[in-house]
Amino acid sequence: MDGPPTTPPPKGERADHPVVPRRMARLRAPRTPRLWFEVLLIAVSYWTYSLIRNAVPEQKAQALRNADWIWQAEHSLGIAVERTVNHAVDSVTWLIVTMNYYYATLHFIVTIGVLVWLYRWHPGRYTAARTALFATTGVALIGYYLYPLAPPRLMTGGGFVDTLVDHGTWGSIASGNLASMSNQYAAMPSMHIGWSLWCGLTIALLARRRWVKALGLLYPATTLLVIVSTANHFWLDAIGGVLCLSFGVGVASVWFGAAPHRLARA
Repeated sequence: MDGPPTTPPPKGERADHPVVPRRMARLRAPRTPRLWFEVLLIAVSYWTYSLIRNAVPEQKAQALRNADWIWQAEHSLGIAVERTVNHAVDSVTWLIVTMNYYYATLHFIVTIGVLVWLYRWHPGRYTAARTALFATTGVALIGYYLYPLAPPRLMTGGGFVDTLVDHGTWGSIASGNLASMSNQYAAMPSMHIGWSLWCGLTIALLARRRWVKALGLLYPATTLLVIVSTANHFWLDAIGGVLCLSFGVGVASVWFGAAPHRLARA
């Protein structure tokens, strides 16, 4: 006997695959971002991130023990050269002062600049790229909570130079007179690396001119040198930042069905 009549699948759908609910499909589809919403979202998100990051218990004793463990682990791996780099760059005053300002400012300026560039020239990719950045930052908060870590400059007997204090330059709230405004023991993972690598890869994948692509790749490489030279992070903190970015890109890719750079430009 013939079975019950079947309804043909909608045009463009395959019969052997479940149909994604239209409401969910609309939610996941990249859309033209609204400027007022994005400005508000970024402001509220960064405020929330800072609030949560600084609300995490500092756990100084544990953070210092973890720093000693990281330092010993890097010695075992043969990559514990941060102190050598820190002292070498610190001996060149103009260079280390420049790096102090770099560490304190470009982290925010370049990230906001790339978001503005995406919004203006790649609106179809903006939401997915922004989602990747937000997911990267969100998972970093878990790292700050679960693994408090003192930066090299705060290690007891580590022999590192706190370059901001040593040279009296204005800079990051993570050191100097403004240190009380920020959690000093949230070095793992490094969001200077997570954000700068997000910026660099975004530029390298989407920019048209080769020299701009090259600058994009140079930015996270330079940031890595800066965070080590200023004794704000270990090499392994940087790896933590890379892992967080990988998670963030993965979340955005699953949600939107493709990596941000593979979506339509507009």
